[in-house]
Amino acid sequence: MSTIVAKFGGSSLADANQFKKVADIVKSDPNRRYVIPSAPGKRSSEDEKVTDMLYACYAKARKGESFDADFAAICARYQGIIDDLGLTLDLSDEFSYIQTAFKRKAGKAYAASRGEYLCGIVLAAYLDFDFVDAARVICFDDNGEFNVKETKATLQNILANYEYAVIPGFYGSTPEDNIVTFSRGGSDITGALVAQGVEADLYENWTDVPGFLAADPRIVDSPDRIDVITYRELRELSYMGATVLHEDTIFPVYVSGIAIHIRNTNDVSAKGTLIVADAPPSEDSRPVTGIAGRKGFSAILIEKSRMRSRPSFLHNVLEVLEEHGVIIEHMPSGIDMVSIVVSTKCLAGKENAIIAALKAAVNADSVEIEHGLALIAVVGRGMVQSRGCAARIFASIAHSWVNVRMIDQGASELNVVAGVMEGDFEKAVNAIYDSFFN
Repeated sequence: MSTIVAKFGGSSLADANQFKKVADIVKSDPNRRYVIPSAPGKRSSEDEKVTDMLYACYAKARKGESFDADFAAICARYQGIIDDLGLTLDLSDEFSYIQTAFKRKAGKAYAASRGEYLCGIVLAAYLDFDFVDAARVICFDDNGEFNVKETKATLQNILANYEYAVIPGFYGSTPEDNIVTFSRGGSDITGALVAQGVEADLYENWTDVPGFLAADPRIVDSPDRIDVITYRELRELSYMGATVLHEDTIFPVYVSGIAIHIRNTNDVSAKGTLIVADAPPSEDSRPVTGIAGRKGFSAILIEKSRMRSRPSFLHNVLEVLEEHGVIIEHMPSGIDMVSIVVSTKCLAGKENAIIAALKAAVNADSVEIEHGLALIAVVGRGMVQSRGCAARIFASIAHSWVNVRMIDQGASELNVVAGVMEGDFEKAVNAIYDSFFN
């Protein structure tokens, strides 16, 4: 039997109707053996996510304030799902235990994790699957650091005893049974870890979007969906702001060579996006797979006559930036000048000190900092085989009357990064998209 691990996001489990959709999906293929749920999300734009309700409830408990009404609302949310599904499941003991733990100030991570925990119990009962508490299989050390080796071994050993199981996302535990949550993309990370641990043939990530889009729909009107994308392309796009999956959440399946299929819970007929280790260029001959970008960058401009004749120049520059905790994004250079692009947030409260330190370290002719930059990454596995691709990118930007402030191309020729002023960001993205997709 093949093994599919299926993760469902909060919007896929917001109410009983969504639970029914999830059950239909899972039951439609017996290979879907392990299911990872998030906590119930919003039922409407005015609604609250269960996780947010838990955070607010625990904040009152931690302050010693009454939280009975808040906790009752959380219990009612789950009981409503149970009743609407026609289950005989009784969670009163679970509710009582959690409420007592809140009074004893069990911790913010514990409080937040109960959304997935309770959702997992309900979903397991509805699917008639076994329930495996993530605290048993997702391991953190005593310092709260994720333990990769122990988690993989534990998942393999324990899940081998279950043919079908629900494992809640978002959290795990330390050897002392303290609950720890992942910092971001928690349920996505759990899903990927389970897929790795059971050596799955496929990891499905079910959400409320049709798949990975070629551009941000908030910037480009109705961008195309990407049918197939490689891990390398996805990581480049995710790093530059594409938000379907954060790059950290795919690492366990990336290193194991397991394909990810992004699917839409509300439209099971949609193809979605398949993420694979390797793939040929797209059949439609487009060299570009996707476009992503972010604002909030600055450029440190260092000018030094004959800097290339000084072997220690860049070493000294990087040493100064390391001492000030500045992470480098890109570093295009010329004969007598180097431009170091960094996140503007890294420079907060440090600009004068960094400028002074750089001048002293390399005896620079000038050091300036330019703010208000945005970076646009144009990514595609077909770019290396397409002549004139870079020229096409920058011609499209120029035709939109946008000035390019920085150009950087990766050594693999998988991506080209253009820097523009923040005020020109949306115009430039649309121009590039029109050139390659319209």
